[in-house]
Amino acid sequence: MRNLSQFLYRLLPILLISAGGLTACAPISPLPAAESQTPTSLPSQPEALANEDPIAESPTSAEVNGKLVIYSGRSEALIQPVLDAFRSKYPKVEILIKAGSNSALANALIEEQSNPQADIFITTEMFTAQSLAQKGIFQSYFPKGAESLSAEFIGPNQTWIGLTRRARVIMYNADLVAPEELPASIFDLTNPKWKGQVAAAGSTNGGMQAHIAAMRKLLGEEATANWLKGLLANNVTFFGGHTDVRKAVGAGEFKLGLVNHYYYHLQKAEGSNVGIIYPDQDEGQIGLLTNITAAAIVRGAQNLPAAQALLDFLVSPEGQKLFAEGNYEYPLLPGVPLREGVTPLENFRLAAIDIPSIALDLEATFKLMEVVGLP
Repeated sequence: MRNLSQFLYRLLPILLISAGGLTACAPISPLPAAESQTPTSLPSQPEALANEDPIAESPTSAEVNGKLVIYSGRSEALIQPVLDAFRSKYPKVEILIKAGSNSALANALIEEQSNPQADIFITTEMFTAQSLAQKGIFQSYFPKGAESLSAEFIGPNQTWIGLTRRARVIMYNADLVAPEELPASIFDLTNPKWKGQVAAAGSTNGGMQAHIAAMRKLLGEEATANWLKGLLANNVTFFGGHTDVRKAVGAGEFKLGLVNHYYYHLQKAEGSNVGIIYPDQDEGQIGLLTNITAAAIVRGAQNLPAAQALLDFLVSPEGQKLFAEGNYEYPLLPGVPLREGVTPLENFRLAAIDIPSIALDLEATFKLMEVVGLP
């Protein structure tokens, strides 16, 4: 069996990093940054010793100035309004952003570990944050107001902080699927009646990776493998990302799509006649799967006060509201309202799993996808 790094090399060609910088990402530049939502797969690296930094206090306003360098895997449409609002609050801070895929940025952080170039890392899923934290890339910081967050959204030794939550749903083209036909479970996607009519993100997508890892925790290796084999046998079409999935379903190229919940809202906002299913809610079913986005301060950050202030802002009511309104996501801070039309998670039975724990066994998840042959 090939090891994890060999598999990742086949899935996402490891992006060569020269001494002068990251070749696969846009160069560091002031906002606006180039859009990137590519998910991550990290190269295999020796794990670092546990991070034992003392937990720093929040900076004062007078300390927040200078140049703040952010490596971001989040899309321009979401992150720019948040950073613009932060700059309005701290006008003495100059923000430079390097946007790229989570995997490319993670490789850069590993390569630069002895001479850090970034202050902050923002990722589209917590797989990357958890893995880099284990390698000693991040330093501890507990943002102001983070005590209101659930413990499951705070990394070990406060090395990363959760920002938003996403639910794994089935979206459908309402012109092609009648209400009485709708599937009720992700396992219904293997039913021959949907053969060739389902779209999903493939094995290089962070949301799909987290989905499969969660299923392994809930159901075990064999049941998860059988589900994946069922998708392949049912001629599910796998895309590189969820944007392609939701657009294809919206255009009527497929009847069903397995996506994060906000892609349904984005497609509906574009005028498509699409619907949403929050699956596996019946007795005996696994419940609704979710995953989270995250941010962290790079160990050795050159502008620590500004980096701390940004994390404070990202988990503040103002920052969380911007996340909710900008991308239909679920804010993690209690009391922040959802965007109109987003159904509260409290209305659903969630899968009984500790979200960060599913990132601790990455190699087995990637190995399973390789064995099954998931594109």
